[in-house]
Amino acid sequence: MEKTVSEAIAYRRSTRVYKDQPIDTEKVKQCLVNASLAPTSSNLQLWEFYHVTDEAKLKKLAEACFNQSAAKTAKQLVVVVARKDLWRKRAKANIAFLDRVYDKEGLSDRDLKRKKMATNYYKKLIPTIYTDFLGILGLIKYTVFQIIGLFKPIYRQTRQSDMRIVAHKSAGLAAQNFMTSMAAIGYDTCPMEGSDTLRVKKVLNLPSGAEINMVIGCGIRDDKGIYGPRFRVPFEEVYFEV
Repeated sequence: MEKTVSEAIAYRRSTRVYKDQPIDTEKVKQCLVNASLAPTSSNLQLWEFYHVTDEAKLKKLAEACFNQSAAKTAKQLVVVVARKDLWRKRAKANIAFLDRVYDKEGLSDRDLKRKKMATNYYKKLIPTIYTDFLGILGLIKYTVFQIIGLFKPIYRQTRQSDMRIVAHKSAGLAAQNFMTSMAAIGYDTCPMEGSDTLRVKKVLNLPSGAEINMVIGCGIRDDKGIYGPRFRVPFEEVYFEV
């Protein structure tokens, strides 16, 4: 029986060693479908998921992950990729979706206003935030927005580095959806930041604009795969009611 959300979160641990036991590729794929339903900044979905099952590629990726056991013993690997460079394509996809949703007669003034606002968001605001040239435009926008911010609340994260962070945050949310979904069906995972990202990109034949968010080992935990009891700092140290 599939675990509840709370049960899955409690069950999930970073598993460093996996049993020599296959896992169902289609079930892992469905967990990636769940990943794609994660919240994402401006609904741009600047992510891609590479589900690796090929033995040769698994071996090469394990080497790129420094042959750590979480990669070397994994039955499958999932590479979460941030694609900030696809913002134009994703913005156009959102506009096309709005056109389909509102492509009907007899729309109310409220619906027409909502469509116009959303369309302008993707046609005007998103390009303003994401367009850059060698970091120069981002610095100019950042300076202008900081000045405006002296007088009223304004979005301040406009530099190229800021937008990279935005894309990686969204990719991280998707990765968590995936790992929780895997835990719910009794599969285990381990998110790995330790990798030679350039080699990972070469194995997957990714373009220069793609950035590795994390590599996730997948399988069924071995008894020695969990290295110790879970440690968390006291909740009172990180929880603040204001």
